[in-house]
Amino acid sequence: MSSIFLSPPIQQINSQIADNAGVELYVLRLDMMHPQVNGNKWFKLKYNLLEAKAKNLSTLLTFGGAYSNHIFATAAAGNLFGFRTIGVIRGEETLPLNPTLSFAVEKGMHLVYVNRQTYRQRDTNQLQEELKQRFGEVFIIPEGGCNLNGVHGCREILKTTTGFDTICLACGTATTLAGIVLSSNLEQRVIGFPVLKGGDFLTREIHSLLQNYLVSDLSIPVDFTASWELVCDYHFGGYAKVNEELIRFCQSFNKEHGILLDYVYTGKMFYGVIDLLQQGYFQPGRILLIHTGGLQGNMGIKIIRNS
Repeated sequence: MSSIFLSPPIQQINSQIADNAGVELYVLRLDMMHPQVNGNKWFKLKYNLLEAKAKNLSTLLTFGGAYSNHIFATAAAGNLFGFRTIGVIRGEETLPLNPTLSFAVEKGMHLVYVNRQTYRQRDTNQLQEELKQRFGEVFIIPEGGCNLNGVHGCREILKTTTGFDTICLACGTATTLAGIVLSSNLEQRVIGFPVLKGGDFLTREIHSLLQNYLVSDLSIPVDFTASWELVCDYHFGGYAKVNEELIRFCQSFNKEHGILLDYVYTGKMFYGVIDLLQQGYFQPGRILLIHTGGLQGNMGIKIIRNS
């Protein structure tokens, strides 16, 4: 399955701010792996798709909002590997469809709209059984690929990277962070930047993912996890919330370094890292920033700003 995906390059960032802090700054360009199933999305989906195939299930069903990177990537991966896909979308249908949902439909995804109250029940057995009764035998992938298969896949993100003291990444469900923590060593420090307001709640979710993974059949023999922490001050008002300062930062970063950032995830993390470097937060060393993709989400931000 992975032969069609490029190995992500690591790009050094030449920054006076980093130099002043005694830091070498690098970016793991997961956004360059595949034009449609890129970033951390492929890693989250990989073992879910393999399990679905092993169970001879030809239909994937998953959940997301109207601008979801996960919906976008699942539709693309399903089309690529021969699965039917169903997307359960939070909220009412709005026509014309936005670019994310238009793409999903083009890739063959069947969209099902549910109200927010119903959507909050997405992880319950009751709703999932109702969906199976409606659509038949389907393989259900949680919102954002947040399950042990997702963690297992994200353990492979750092497979070809070594020599970094600190690893930074944006967090939504924290599935990727859990995988990174499980594949880092005791000398490394992993820092997650939640993109949701009040992101401290992810601490509980991360502990649960780590504990459940370590006792699962997917686990490799390991009796430690790397140290990790959350920095919750760079959400810019909450999920998918942006302001002109963040947009200017992302545009300036792209102009200076040739790296596009998305406004929902990586832009906030990159902004936070640069700000913390100026504050002397980091010890001298080598820092790796993980670009988790999601650039398609910028189309939604542009629509919202212009509406």
